Amino acid sequence: MDAAALIRSYLDAFNRGDRAAMLALLTDDVAHDVNQSGREVGRDAFGAFMARMDRCYRETLVDIVVMAERTGTRAAAEFVVEGEYLATDEGLPAARGQAYRLPAGAFYDIRDGRIARVTMHYNLQDWIAQVSAGS
Repeated sequence: MDAAALIRSYLDAFNRGDRAAMLALLTDDVAHDVNQSGREVGRDAFGAFMARMDRCYRETLVDIVVMAERTGTRAAAEFVVEGEYLATDEGLPAARGQAYRLPAGAFYDIRDGRIARVTMHYNLQDWIAQVSAGS
């Protein structure tokens, strides 16, 4: 599978809510750079992160564009996150089922046909403003 197809498969699994399929596309030692936070390492840590995300958020990615460089070792995706804030996440505003729409991007390293790094980027202040509106 080429790099762009790998990333599309990963994002499609995200949209289906198929966490097992997502995790299967990651290396055992995947590095996950959490937006405006730290780095977590390992498939288990990534799975725990996704479990928290699934508890607090319901999200779908739309308008996805995937780009891969020619050697197939790095790729990026740009998309819009359409979501609903379901349960209050630690250190963030209270959840009340608020809807949000947020441009985002992700950067990937690829090794041996699997994703070895996921670096997420979105504007956290924009998200906070959207879920805080009307508070």
